[in-house]
Amino acid sequence: MEINMEWYRVFYWTARLGSLSRAADHLHITQPAVSHTVKHLEETIGGPLFFRTTKGVKLTSEGDVLFRYIEQAFGLIEIGEKAIADMHNLHSGEINIGASDTLCKYYLLPHLEYFHAAYPDIRIRITNRTTPETLSLLKEGKIDFGIVHLPASDKQIDFRASSPIHDCLVAGKSYAERAGLPNPLSLHDIGNYPLLMLETGGSTRRYVDQYAELQGVKLKPEFELGSIELLVQFARSGFGLAFVIRDYAKDEMQTGQLIEVPLDPPIPERSIGIATLRGIPLSAAAKSFLALLP
Repeated sequence: MEINMEWYRVFYWTARLGSLSRAADHLHITQPAVSHTVKHLEETIGGPLFFRTTKGVKLTSEGDVLFRYIEQAFGLIEIGEKAIADMHNLHSGEINIGASDTLCKYYLLPHLEYFHAAYPDIRIRITNRTTPETLSLLKEGKIDFGIVHLPASDKQIDFRASSPIHDCLVAGKSYAERAGLPNPLSLHDIGNYPLLMLETGGSTRRYVDQYAELQGVKLKPEFELGSIELLVQFARSGFGLAFVIRDYAKDEMQTGQLIEVPLDPPIPERSIGIATLRGIPLSAAAKSFLALLP
């Protein structure tokens, strides 16, 4: 049985208001159009749904049964419409973000604090992964967007550059004094010192390796660690020279616990990026959060 949804809408409001004319006014159509629609519905259903009274129309027994179900259906539609409105007004919703531990701490956290204070009913879920893993989660539809280290490329993903970041070489104060640093170093000189780097597989390690390879140097670290925080701690303790992101070690550098060792040539600036799946619309909550990011 194929029945136009609008027929049920006309039936619903006619039954609810008890009048063909009042239903017509509510639906902004003519009374003959209401009568015609009700007639078509009755013919399709197979029996009368209303009978006329001096005050309007009343439901037949069959009409009353149908109305109880239609009333539930339209009630659910209204609930659905309200839920969508709440999402658009940021009274409900969910955001799923992918980002590394470091990006969460140094980039996302201030924005998350502001957004959560402004929209406390929005649920936020964060999955901590490296940039390559975050991009895989995005393509699998498991996150709404990713915060990643650029450069990165993928035909299925749009990237928007956000805040700039600067990679640099640092040493603990005591180690720098023993080694006669911070005199500028070329990459060819780095092999004379113990080197601390991130583990392979992440975008930051790959970026530094590619920078060195362009200078004809293959970096051979003595220590490979899982986070920038560990690199900072190990460098501060005098284990050697560490490649870190300057913005993420600024407190230790300002207090003199770490000293930047100038590189010749310096590592080129890069950016934090916002990754979204091409052609896939974002929820209202996700769009509102992304609008906060620089």
